[in-house]
Amino acid sequence: MAIRLYRAYTPGTRNRSVSKFDEIVKSEPQKKLTYGKHPKQGRNNRGIITSRHRGGGHKSLYRIINFRRNEINIPGKIKTIEYDPNRNAYICMTNYENGEKKYILYPRGIKIGDTVMSGPTSPISIGNTLPSTNMPLGTAIHNIELIPGKGGQLVRAAGTVAKIIAKEGKLVTLRLPSGEIRLIPQKCLATIGQIGNIDANNIRIGKAGSKRWLNKRPKVRGVVMNPIDHPHGGGEGRVPIGRKKPLTPWGHPALGKRSRKTHKYSDTLILRRRMN
Repeated sequence: MAIRLYRAYTPGTRNRSVSKFDEIVKSEPQKKLTYGKHPKQGRNNRGIITSRHRGGGHKSLYRIINFRRNEINIPGKIKTIEYDPNRNAYICMTNYENGEKKYILYPRGIKIGDTVMSGPTSPISIGNTLPSTNMPLGTAIHNIELIPGKGGQLVRAAGTVAKIIAKEGKLVTLRLPSGEIRLIPQKCLATIGQIGNIDANNIRIGKAGSKRWLNKRPKVRGVVMNPIDHPHGGGEGRVPIGRKKPLTPWGHPALGKRSRKTHKYSDTLILRRRMN
């Protein structure tokens, strides 16, 4: 993916860049594979804001993605590569020989007209989905299941890739994009290759309005609030937060405090925690 830079003809375009969308060949989605997405705006069923700084955004349709890849031994041909407003990765329309049409995540390097397959006997090539036990060591994979048959849950963002580094017994050892090393059952399916749109993190927003289009509302720093509104608030002029460590608005530790639940069921499957 290439990135297009703007000339600085307005303040909002001075440092702005967008994708060129070179791989995109179609803009309108398949109507039967979409539905209207109601924006929750960070509110629960009582209308109370439980996740701040969300709301607004451009109207969009949700594309139904086939994360399960459960068309076993049925070849599918890539017909289009499309933009998806609900994720930073691109998606592919796949026409299967049994007449089904489904969206899958776009693997880097795949082209229109290529054939993809799912199943234990599928060849080791980009876009094919196999049980992890049938892949050689060092294979780059994405869209990885945690529970057999549940569908891919890991490594689905643009440009991400995991690697198979060991096999032992009924488990496979993976190195995830975060640096975490963990085990998954060998029966879990995964797709070969790296997710496309690898320059997604290099795009610069350029102006506040672009964030509002993405359903993001403004944030206010705690140090500029009053003491009643935030633990960091108060003081004359620019002052430090006045605490030993940063806190959330509700007084809980922030910025670096591990929030993972202790004694979680998957603790025994994680061999090394993520680096950051």
